[in-house]
Amino acid sequence: MQGWSPAFFLPSVAIFVYTGGVQTRVEIADFENWRAVAGEAAEVLSSGAVVAVPTETVYGLAACAFNAEAVARVFEAKERPTFDPLIVHLAGLRDLARVAVVPEGIKQVVRDLADAFWPGPLTMVLPRHEDVPDIVTSGLPTVAVRVSSHEVMRYLTKEVGPIAAPSANLFGRISPTSASAVVSELGGRIPLIIDGGACTNGLESTIVAVEEGEKRPTLRLLRPGPVTREELRKYGRVVKAGRVTSGRPEAPGTLESHYSPAVPVHLFEDPGHFAPEEGKNYALLSYRGDPRDGYLERHPWSRVEVLSPGKGKLAEAAVRFFFALRALDTGGIDAIVAEPVSDVGLGSAIMDRLRRAAAERS
Repeated sequence: MQGWSPAFFLPSVAIFVYTGGVQTRVEIADFENWRAVAGEAAEVLSSGAVVAVPTETVYGLAACAFNAEAVARVFEAKERPTFDPLIVHLAGLRDLARVAVVPEGIKQVVRDLADAFWPGPLTMVLPRHEDVPDIVTSGLPTVAVRVSSHEVMRYLTKEVGPIAAPSANLFGRISPTSASAVVSELGGRIPLIIDGGACTNGLESTIVAVEEGEKRPTLRLLRPGPVTREELRKYGRVVKAGRVTSGRPEAPGTLESHYSPAVPVHLFEDPGHFAPEEGKNYALLSYRGDPRDGYLERHPWSRVEVLSPGKGKLAEAAVRFFFALRALDTGGIDAIVAEPVSDVGLGSAIMDRLRRAAAERS
Protein backbone atom coordinates (compact mmCIF):
# COMPACT_ATOMS: atom_id res chain seq x y z
CA MET A 1 0.00 0.00 0.00
CA GLN A 2 1.39 3.37 -0.99
CA GLY A 3 2.61 5.79 1.64
CA TRP A 4 3.56 3.41 4.46
CA SER A 5 6.91 2.77 6.12
CA PRO A 6 7.65 -0.82 7.24
CA ALA A 7 9.22 0.52 10.43
CA PHE A 8 5.76 1.60 11.54
CA PHE A 9 3.83 -1.63 11.00
CA LEU A 10 3.06 -1.95 14.68
CA PRO A 11 0.04 -3.25 16.55
CA SER A 12 -2.70 -0.66 16.92
CA VAL A 13 -2.36 1.29 20.13
CA ALA A 14 -3.58 4.61 21.40
CA ILE A 15 -1.11 7.00 23.02
CA PHE A 16 -2.28 10.00 25.01
CA VAL A 17 -0.34 13.24 25.16
CA TYR A 18 -0.98 15.97 27.72
CA THR A 19 1.06 19.10 27.05
CA GLY A 20 -1.61 21.78 27.10
CA GLY A 21 -5.32 22.26 27.49
CA VAL A 22 -6.28 19.49 25.03
CA GLN A 23 -5.83 15.75 25.38
CA THR A 24 -4.12 14.56 22.18
CA ARG A 25 -4.63 10.95 21.22
CA VAL A 26 -2.20 9.23 18.84
CA GLU A 27 -3.67 6.26 16.95
CA ILE A 28 -1.25 3.98 15.10
CA ALA A 29 -2.60 2.75 11.77
CA ASP A 30 -1.19 -0.43 10.22
CA PHE A 31 -2.05 -2.78 7.36
CA GLU A 32 -4.71 -4.59 9.35
CA ASN A 33 -6.58 -1.76 11.01
CA TRP A 34 -5.92 1.42 9.01
CA ARG A 35 -9.47 1.58 7.65
CA ALA A 36 -10.92 1.43 11.16
CA VAL A 37 -8.54 4.15 12.36
CA ALA A 38 -9.28 6.28 9.29
CA GLY A 39 -12.99 5.75 9.89
CA GLU A 40 -12.59 7.11 13.40
CA ALA A 41 -10.72 10.12 12.00
CA ALA A 42 -13.57 10.70 9.54
CA GLU A 43 -16.04 10.84 12.45
CA VAL A 44 -13.87 13.38 14.28
CA LEU A 45 -13.60 15.52 11.15
CA SER A 46 -17.34 15.32 10.53
CA SER A 47 -17.92 16.60 14.08
CA GLY A 48 -16.06 19.80 13.21
CA ALA A 49 -12.78 18.96 14.94
CA VAL A 50 -9.31 18.75 13.37
CA VAL A 51 -7.07 15.71 12.90
CA ALA A 52 -3.39 15.36 11.97
CA VAL A 53 -3.10 12.81 9.15
CA PRO A 54 -0.26 11.39 7.06
CA THR A 55 0.23 12.13 3.38
CA GLU A 56 3.01 11.08 1.05
CA THR A 57 4.62 14.53 1.40
CA VAL A 58 4.32 15.69 5.04
CA TYR A 59 1.73 15.27 7.78
CA GLY A 60 -1.27 17.56 7.36
CA LEU A 61 -3.65 19.15 9.86
CA ALA A 62 -7.04 18.33 8.37
CA ALA A 63 -10.47 19.95 8.61
CA CYS A 64 -13.59 19.74 6.47
CA ALA A 65 -13.02 22.35 3.78
CA PHE A 66 -16.65 23.55 3.70
CA ASN A 67 -16.81 23.98 7.50
CA ALA A 68 -15.42 27.47 8.15
CA GLU A 69 -15.45 27.00 11.94
CA ALA A 70 -13.44 23.78 11.65
CA VAL A 71 -10.94 25.46 9.31
CA ALA A 72 -10.61 28.29 11.83
CA ARG A 73 -9.47 25.67 14.37
CA VAL A 74 -6.63 24.75 11.99
CA PHE A 75 -5.41 28.34 11.96
CA GLU A 76 -5.76 28.53 15.74
CA ALA A 77 -3.86 25.30 16.45
CA LYS A 78 -1.03 26.24 14.09
CA GLU A 79 -0.96 29.91 15.11
CA ARG A 80 -1.16 30.53 11.38
CA PRO A 81 -2.00 34.02 10.10
CA THR A 82 -5.31 34.07 8.22
CA PHE A 83 -3.68 35.72 5.20
CA ASP A 84 -1.90 32.44 4.35
CA PRO A 85 -4.21 30.17 2.26
CA LEU A 86 -4.62 26.40 2.63
CA ILE A 87 -4.46 23.48 0.23
CA VAL A 88 -7.71 21.59 -0.36
CA HIS A 89 -7.34 17.84 -0.80
CA LEU A 90 -9.77 16.00 -3.09
CA ALA A 91 -10.72 12.38 -3.61
CA GLY A 92 -10.08 12.70 -7.33
CA LEU A 93 -10.49 14.83 -10.42
CA ARG A 94 -14.25 14.25 -10.35
CA ASP A 95 -14.45 16.42 -7.20
CA LEU A 96 -12.60 19.38 -8.71
CA ALA A 97 -15.81 21.12 -9.77
CA ARG A 98 -16.88 21.29 -6.10
CA VAL A 99 -14.07 23.70 -5.22
CA ALA A 100 -12.84 25.23 -8.51
CA VAL A 101 -14.24 26.74 -11.68
CA VAL A 102 -11.83 25.80 -14.45
CA PRO A 103 -11.88 28.14 -17.49
CA GLU A 104 -12.39 26.47 -20.87
CA GLY A 105 -8.94 27.59 -22.04
CA ILE A 106 -7.09 25.50 -19.43
CA LYS A 107 -9.45 22.54 -18.99
CA GLN A 108 -7.31 20.26 -21.13
CA VAL A 109 -4.00 21.06 -19.42
CA VAL A 110 -5.63 20.67 -15.98
CA ARG A 111 -6.91 17.27 -17.05
CA ASP A 112 -3.49 16.34 -18.47
CA LEU A 113 -1.70 17.37 -15.28
CA ALA A 114 -4.19 15.46 -13.16
CA ASP A 115 -3.80 12.36 -15.32
CA ALA A 116 -0.01 12.58 -15.03
CA PHE A 117 0.46 13.53 -11.38
CA TRP A 118 -2.73 12.78 -9.41
CA PRO A 119 -2.82 11.16 -6.99
CA GLY A 120 0.53 12.61 -6.05
CA PRO A 121 2.52 15.64 -4.89
CA LEU A 122 1.25 18.28 -7.34
CA THR A 123 -0.96 21.17 -6.24
CA MET A 124 -2.76 23.31 -8.82
CA VAL A 125 -3.94 26.85 -8.10
CA LEU A 126 -7.19 27.52 -9.97
CA PRO A 127 -10.14 29.94 -9.84
CA ARG A 128 -12.17 29.07 -6.75
CA HIS A 129 -15.78 27.98 -6.53
CA GLU A 130 -18.02 30.35 -4.59
CA ASP A 131 -18.90 27.57 -2.12
CA VAL A 132 -15.35 27.48 -0.74
CA PRO A 133 -15.22 29.53 2.49
CA ASP A 134 -13.10 32.68 2.39
CA ILE A 135 -11.00 31.46 5.31
CA VAL A 136 -9.71 28.52 3.23
CA THR A 137 -8.40 30.77 0.44
CA SER A 138 -7.60 33.76 2.68
CA GLY A 139 -10.05 35.74 0.57
CA LEU A 140 -8.18 35.10 -2.67
CA PRO A 141 -10.09 34.40 -5.91
CA THR A 142 -8.13 31.15 -6.34
CA VAL A 143 -7.94 27.84 -4.50
CA ALA A 144 -5.02 25.40 -4.21
CA VAL A 145 -6.04 21.76 -4.83
CA ARG A 146 -4.40 18.36 -4.96
CA VAL A 147 -5.11 14.63 -4.63
CA SER A 148 -2.90 12.78 -2.15
CA SER A 149 -1.67 9.27 -2.87
CA HIS A 150 -1.66 8.25 0.81
CA GLU A 151 -4.39 5.75 1.61
CA VAL A 152 -5.50 7.48 4.81
CA MET A 153 -5.97 10.89 3.20
CA ARG A 154 -7.66 9.31 0.16
CA TYR A 155 -10.07 7.45 2.45
CA LEU A 156 -10.91 10.65 4.33
CA THR A 157 -11.57 12.70 1.19
CA LYS A 158 -13.90 9.97 -0.09
CA GLU A 159 -15.77 9.71 3.21
CA VAL A 160 -15.83 13.34 4.32
CA GLY A 161 -15.40 15.28 1.08
CA PRO A 162 -12.83 18.00 0.30
CA ILE A 163 -10.40 18.52 3.17
CA ALA A 164 -8.34 21.63 3.92
CA ALA A 165 -4.97 20.54 5.27
CA PRO A 166 -1.77 22.55 5.69
CA SER A 167 1.27 20.94 7.30
CA ALA A 168 0.72 19.80 10.89
CA ASN A 169 3.19 22.11 12.61
CA LEU A 170 3.30 25.53 14.19
CA PHE A 171 3.35 28.27 11.55
CA GLY A 172 6.73 28.84 9.92
CA ARG A 173 8.34 25.87 11.66
CA ILE A 174 9.87 22.68 10.29
CA SER A 175 7.32 20.52 8.46
CA PRO A 176 6.60 17.17 10.16
CA THR A 177 7.34 13.91 8.34
CA SER A 178 6.45 11.62 11.26
CA ALA A 179 3.75 11.43 13.90
CA SER A 180 6.31 12.05 16.64
CA ALA A 181 7.20 15.37 14.97
CA VAL A 182 3.51 16.31 14.99
CA VAL A 183 3.33 15.51 18.71
CA SER A 184 6.29 17.80 19.40
CA GLU A 185 4.62 20.61 17.45
CA LEU A 186 0.90 20.24 18.21
CA GLY A 187 0.60 17.88 21.18
CA GLY A 188 -1.94 19.35 23.59
CA ARG A 189 -3.47 21.52 20.84
CA ILE A 190 -5.42 19.00 18.74
CA PRO A 191 -7.55 15.96 19.69
CA LEU A 192 -6.21 13.27 17.34
CA ILE A 193 -3.07 12.31 15.41
CA ILE A 194 -3.10 9.37 13.00
CA ASP A 195 0.34 7.71 12.91
CA GLY A 196 0.69 6.28 9.41
CA GLY A 197 4.46 6.01 9.48
CA ALA A 198 7.16 8.11 7.86
CA CYS A 199 6.25 10.17 4.80
CA THR A 200 7.67 8.76 1.57
CA ASN A 201 8.40 12.02 -0.26
CA GLY A 202 9.49 14.16 2.66
CA LEU A 203 8.93 17.52 0.95
CA GLU A 204 5.69 19.43 0.43
CA SER A 205 3.94 19.26 -2.93
CA THR A 206 4.92 21.27 -5.97
CA ILE A 207 2.52 24.20 -6.44
CA VAL A 208 1.71 25.66 -9.87
CA ALA A 209 -0.80 28.31 -10.88
CA VAL A 210 -2.36 27.09 -14.13
CA GLU A 211 -3.15 29.94 -16.53
CA GLU A 212 -3.86 30.55 -20.19
CA GLY A 213 -0.90 31.56 -22.36
CA GLU A 214 -0.47 32.98 -25.85
CA LYS A 215 0.67 29.73 -27.46
CA ARG A 216 0.86 27.24 -24.59
CA PRO A 217 -0.62 27.19 -21.10
CA THR A 218 1.46 28.98 -18.48
CA LEU A 219 2.44 27.11 -15.33
CA ARG A 220 3.66 29.60 -12.74
CA LEU A 221 5.85 27.65 -10.35
CA LEU A 222 4.90 29.02 -6.93
CA ARG A 223 6.69 26.36 -4.87
CA PRO A 224 9.16 23.71 -6.12
CA GLY A 225 8.53 20.19 -4.92
CA PRO A 226 8.70 16.48 -5.84
CA VAL A 227 7.16 17.13 -9.28
CA THR A 228 10.06 18.92 -10.93
CA ARG A 229 10.21 21.87 -13.30
CA GLU A 230 11.65 19.54 -15.93
CA GLU A 231 8.62 17.23 -15.67
CA LEU A 232 6.18 20.14 -15.90
CA ARG A 233 7.65 21.58 -19.12
CA LYS A 234 5.84 18.91 -21.13
CA TYR A 235 2.51 20.51 -20.21
CA GLY A 236 3.13 24.22 -20.63
CA ARG A 237 5.53 27.12 -20.33
CA VAL A 238 6.95 27.00 -16.80
CA VAL A 239 7.57 30.40 -15.25
CA LYS A 240 9.18 30.75 -11.83
CA ALA A 241 7.19 33.04 -9.55
CA GLY A 242 8.91 35.68 -7.46
CA ARG A 243 9.33 35.42 -3.69
CA VAL A 244 6.64 36.84 -1.41
CA THR A 245 8.33 39.40 0.83
CA SER A 246 5.22 41.29 1.95
CA GLY A 247 1.46 41.14 1.60
CA ARG A 248 -0.68 38.04 1.11
CA PRO A 249 0.96 34.96 -0.38
CA GLU A 250 -0.73 33.38 -3.39
CA ALA A 251 -0.20 29.83 -2.12
CA PRO A 252 0.92 28.04 1.07
CA GLY A 253 4.62 27.77 1.88
CA THR A 254 5.68 30.67 -0.33
CA LEU A 255 6.62 33.27 2.27
CA GLU A 256 10.24 34.43 2.24
CA SER A 257 10.95 33.00 5.69
CA HIS A 258 9.50 29.54 6.31
CA TYR A 259 10.36 25.96 7.36
CA SER A 260 12.55 27.44 10.12
CA PRO A 261 14.10 25.72 13.14
CA ALA A 262 14.22 27.58 16.44
CA VAL A 263 17.94 28.25 15.90
CA PRO A 264 19.27 30.26 12.92
CA VAL A 265 20.20 28.50 9.68
CA HIS A 266 23.11 29.71 7.55
CA LEU A 267 23.38 28.47 3.97
CA PHE A 268 26.83 28.82 2.44
CA GLU A 269 27.33 28.13 -1.26
CA ASP A 270 31.09 28.19 -0.58
CA PRO A 271 32.53 26.62 2.61
CA GLY A 272 35.15 29.36 2.69
CA HIS A 273 32.44 31.89 3.50
CA PHE A 274 31.78 30.31 6.92
CA ALA A 275 33.43 32.29 9.72
CA PRO A 276 32.44 30.86 13.14
CA GLU A 277 31.97 33.13 16.12
CA GLU A 278 34.01 32.22 19.16
CA GLY A 279 32.10 30.38 21.87
CA LYS A 280 29.20 29.29 19.65
CA ASN A 281 28.20 25.69 19.00
CA TYR A 282 27.52 24.95 15.34
CA ALA A 283 25.81 21.96 13.74
CA LEU A 284 26.27 20.92 10.11
CA LEU A 285 23.52 19.82 7.73
CA SER A 286 25.63 17.99 5.15
CA TYR A 287 24.53 16.75 1.75
CA ARG A 288 26.89 13.79 1.26
CA GLY A 289 29.09 13.82 4.36
CA ASP A 290 32.11 13.87 2.07
CA PRO A 291 35.21 15.78 3.31
CA ARG A 292 36.04 16.62 -0.31
CA ASP A 293 33.04 18.97 -0.40
CA GLY A 294 34.92 21.25 1.99
CA TYR A 295 32.43 21.49 4.86
CA LEU A 296 32.89 18.44 7.07
CA GLU A 297 36.44 19.31 8.22
CA ARG A 298 35.93 23.07 8.13
CA HIS A 299 34.95 23.19 11.81
CA PRO A 300 34.69 20.89 14.85
CA TRP A 301 30.90 20.63 14.55
CA SER A 302 28.86 19.90 17.67
CA ARG A 303 26.54 17.74 15.57
CA VAL A 304 26.37 16.55 11.96
CA GLU A 305 23.38 15.20 10.03
CA VAL A 306 23.96 13.80 6.53
CA LEU A 307 21.10 13.86 4.01
CA SER A 308 22.46 11.23 1.61
CA PRO A 309 25.72 9.56 2.64
CA GLY A 310 28.17 8.70 -0.10
CA LYS A 311 27.22 9.63 -3.64
CA GLY A 312 24.48 12.07 -2.70
CA LYS A 313 21.08 11.03 -4.01
CA LEU A 314 18.53 13.83 -4.18
CA ALA A 315 15.54 11.55 -3.57
CA GLU A 316 17.10 10.25 -0.34
CA ALA A 317 18.11 13.77 0.67
CA ALA A 318 14.53 14.99 0.16
CA VAL A 319 13.08 12.22 2.34
CA ARG A 320 15.55 12.95 5.14
CA PHE A 321 15.58 16.74 4.87
CA PHE A 322 13.02 17.80 7.48
CA PHE A 323 13.92 14.90 9.78
CA ALA A 324 17.58 15.93 9.74
CA LEU A 325 16.80 19.62 10.20
CA ARG A 326 14.59 18.80 13.17
CA ALA A 327 17.29 16.54 14.66
CA LEU A 328 19.75 19.46 14.62
CA ASP A 329 17.23 21.86 16.17
CA THR A 330 18.10 20.76 19.69
CA GLY A 331 19.41 22.22 22.91
CA GLY A 332 23.01 23.37 22.96
CA ILE A 333 23.16 24.31 19.27
CA ASP A 334 23.50 28.02 18.51
CA ALA A 335 23.25 27.82 14.71
CA ILE A 336 22.96 25.34 11.84
CA VAL A 337 25.27 25.56 8.83
CA ALA A 338 23.84 23.99 5.68
CA GLU A 339 25.63 22.70 2.62
CA PRO A 340 23.94 23.33 -0.74
CA VAL A 341 22.71 20.51 -2.97
CA SER A 342 22.54 20.43 -6.76
CA ASP A 343 19.98 23.10 -7.74
CA VAL A 344 18.34 21.00 -10.46
CA GLY A 345 15.36 18.64 -10.49
CA LEU A 346 14.39 17.62 -6.96
CA GLY A 347 17.42 19.55 -5.69
CA SER A 348 15.62 22.79 -6.58
CA ALA A 349 12.91 21.91 -4.05
CA ILE A 350 15.49 21.18 -1.33
CA MET A 351 17.34 24.43 -2.05
CA ASP A 352 14.04 26.33 -1.94
CA ARG A 353 13.39 25.00 1.59
CA LEU A 354 16.97 25.73 2.65
CA ARG A 355 16.81 29.33 1.40
CA ARG A 356 13.52 29.95 3.18
CA ALA A 357 14.82 28.36 6.40
CA ALA A 358 17.91 30.61 6.19
CA ALA A 359 15.97 33.79 5.36
CA GLU A 360 16.05 36.53 7.97
CA ARG A 361 13.04 36.46 10.25
CA SER A 362 10.96 39.56 10.80
